[in-house]
Amino acid sequence: MNKILRDSDFPPLKNDLILRAARGETVEKTPVWIMRQAGRYLPEFREARKKNAFFTVCRTPELACEVTLQPIDRYAGLLDASIIFSDILVLPQAMGLEVKMLEVGGPHFPDPLKTPADLDRLAKSVDVHESLQYVFDAITLTRTKLDGRVPLFGFTGAPWTLMGYMVEGGGSKTYSKSKAWLFRHPEASHLLLRKITDICVDYLVAQVKAGAQLVQVFDSNAGELAPAEFEEFALPYLLEIATRVKKELKAIDLDVPMVVFARNAHYALESLATSDYDVIQVDFTLSPSFVKSKIAGRKVIQGNADPSLLYANPEKIRDTVEKMLEGFGTSSGYIGNLGHGMYPDHDPEHLKAYLQAIKDCSIERNSKTASNKRKAKNDGASSKR
Repeated sequence: MNKILRDSDFPPLKNDLILRAARGETVEKTPVWIMRQAGRYLPEFREARKKNAFFTVCRTPELACEVTLQPIDRYAGLLDASIIFSDILVLPQAMGLEVKMLEVGGPHFPDPLKTPADLDRLAKSVDVHESLQYVFDAITLTRTKLDGRVPLFGFTGAPWTLMGYMVEGGGSKTYSKSKAWLFRHPEASHLLLRKITDICVDYLVAQVKAGAQLVQVFDSNAGELAPAEFEEFALPYLLEIATRVKKELKAIDLDVPMVVFARNAHYALESLATSDYDVIQVDFTLSPSFVKSKIAGRKVIQGNADPSLLYANPEKIRDTVEKMLEGFGTSSGYIGNLGHGMYPDHDPEHLKAYLQAIKDCSIERNSKTASNKRKAKNDGASSKR
């Protein structure tokens, strides 16, 4: 049995803002972190990549730790969480498929799943500690090296999103091959999705045992499905992951916030609001008013500015942040992020402007709200005299 690491095994946490926010507590400012905050937009990351292939970085705990810490060091005091540097496609690799990361074109499966018969090529069973121990080692090392500055996220891809890559052989504009499986081979599709789900559960639990303080499930391709197909082939597995992970962690006296991101699946918000996830990440196509009408008060919201905002000047960035925070609120129920991940050609200084704006605007709003409450209380007391 692999060792279970607990908070006492790591340096004391100095910034628990995001953990409190994820639990729905009132906070003094809006916590913020960014999807793909360690990546190609950072010159220090590009330097690290000149010497090592992408999956070499993922599989080498020291390198994964180094690049995970890069944005935490660069944006000291502005980021409230780190996320371990890895990739959702390490799971298909663990299942027996070859995955390459091409400099042009991104992830590529030389021999993807073409027919249900190809399911026999997958590993009969996957021991995540045998196949993915490098991820857990990276988490443990990074949690230690963070020295309590901020909490550490672990993550996994969702079953439908991973199935899409495994069948398409990479990214796709239509996902016609993987969606064809759903209509032509529903039983085989469920078999594959079930297998991925079981591995996702084991993988997330093992990440928490290794030191992850929050975990996120990325269903990046959720919105490629029509509502009926999402209801049948994606939602049940998403819900099951949260329920099973929570149950297994509770059995060993561990509990961490869980976040789900079903990108572009606006029709899923109400279903996810009744799930065992603590936080729902929303994409940039949704307005704060729409999101809050579906899930406010039931789940913490995370998101959601368009990443393209970071091409704007700092004044425009701040103006947009002010409106976003006005819509979502700043004292509880909200975690700042983008509505998708960083782009490779983003200027790091513009991300700094975004992070600084969230920090400053949320503190200003919370201070103003507190001042108004004190004034109203004093006025009320005066009127009674």
